[in-house]
Amino acid sequence: MTQVTKRRTRSDGQRWNAPTVTSLPRAPLGILAALVLAGCSPVGPDFKRPEWLSPTTWVAPSRPQLKAAPSMPAAEPVDPNWWTIFNDPQLTALAQRVASENLDVKAASFRLDQSRAQLGIAEAAELPRLDARASYARQKSSQYGILTANPTTTSAANGGIGNTVQGSPTRRFTPYDIFQGGFDASWEVDLWGGVARSVEAATANTEAAAEAQRGVLITTTAEVVRDYIRLRGIQTQLQIARDNLRSAQRSQQLTQARAAGGVTTDLDVANASAQVRRTAAEIPFLLQREAALINAISLLLGQPPNALREELETKKPVPPVPPKVPVGVPSDLVRRRPDLRQAEAELHVATAQIGVAEADFYPSVRLSGSMGLQALQIGQLFNLNARQFAVGPSITIPLFEGGRLRATLELRESQQQSAALTFQRVLLQAWHEVDDSLTAYQAEQARRDQLVLAVIDSKRAVGLAQSRYEQGVADFLSVLDAERISLSTQQQLALSTTNVSENLVSLYKALGGGWETALPEVAPVPAKGK
Repeated sequence: MTQVTKRRTRSDGQRWNAPTVTSLPRAPLGILAALVLAGCSPVGPDFKRPEWLSPTTWVAPSRPQLKAAPSMPAAEPVDPNWWTIFNDPQLTALAQRVASENLDVKAASFRLDQSRAQLGIAEAAELPRLDARASYARQKSSQYGILTANPTTTSAANGGIGNTVQGSPTRRFTPYDIFQGGFDASWEVDLWGGVARSVEAATANTEAAAEAQRGVLITTTAEVVRDYIRLRGIQTQLQIARDNLRSAQRSQQLTQARAAGGVTTDLDVANASAQVRRTAAEIPFLLQREAALINAISLLLGQPPNALREELETKKPVPPVPPKVPVGVPSDLVRRRPDLRQAEAELHVATAQIGVAEADFYPSVRLSGSMGLQALQIGQLFNLNARQFAVGPSITIPLFEGGRLRATLELRESQQQSAALTFQRVLLQAWHEVDDSLTAYQAEQARRDQLVLAVIDSKRAVGLAQSRYEQGVADFLSVLDAERISLSTQQQLALSTTNVSENLVSLYKALGGGWETALPEVAPVPAKGK
């Protein structure tokens, strides 16, 4: 150990003597430098983005193409605010409220905050730890303790004179005060990159949490848009039922008048009354569905039941689909769908955790030191001679862990393989969802077009049947059959029109549209009583 005194220049240009510094032994420093050079790169595999092949077109060439529909997909960029494609201001306003009012979105935001806090904890391990300490104690040694083993002991504390005893258990020790203060510092040298891998895993986990929040946003927004479309479809069906009820009531009045004139029998009157009641029975069910959908939208926006009734109970048509639907290109799917990006981030987490497990097999080196003051009297605490310090490295080498390290590494490797398979499954599922949604969108349009013609024919059949019945050429059963077929066809057309718009929502959900570049800010939940 050598002592070195240096002369330094102060900021004002004058010379001053630096405090005496005791140099460390050169051997431990040389060993430490060798370890640092040996551990210059983290252990474990480096993460590589999984490879994936995308189809050249959304629809497979081997599948027979459906007939061109009025609304066709186009290879154009997807608008993040895809719900505006329906050109319904009320729908757009509801969709924009999801980010700030939905409770699941808020919960996902706080889970993202938690993952960011975990990242901060992991990053803190890369930095040294510094603690300040101060203490005071009133102490007295035992008369029968280890100090009695000394042949001769003199106790002098706080300026007093102790008793000198030759190994006697009857000796006395005077109580004394001790004052201490200083700093403790420690730092684990990340030789093998275990801490760096932990930070890498925490960073990827934060990315996964952000993608999970985007996934909740997209899913919830799609649910709000879908429920709104279903509500407008139910209201359309409700209007159809009411119109048909009035038509059935007119037929009932006609048969009653003809029966009173002796032109027909009570059988026709009974059949007409039954038709009125069957049609009227449709209305309560549709009213219940209307109320349930209004409550479903209210729940998605964090509102109590019936909170949106006044806003939504006014009848409006089903939002129509546009002639051209931008769907992007297949290669953009992975960059847009949050569940795929989340699966990729979770694979990154699992890969980094392998490096953390491998680093545990190697020695760990910790640098620690303390510097402080200690005195038996408070007036001497800040004297230069009251200073004390300790500094030096320590090394821990794992010798026997009972197989824990090996089992942990095997666990991490298995988790990485599982995460890789999960990514492949999510990717394959994404292609299937897009393909199924495109097929359903075009097929439902073809069905709707046929139902439009069927409604025209069924209404014409009702008019002809009523005319023939009034002329006495046909019986009333033909009128009932025509009205029943007309009502059913109109309800199917309303449902198909709703399904076309719903399938477009499912298509954009499958494409991962919405919130690709930014996340909404969520206000903290206020504490109770504030």
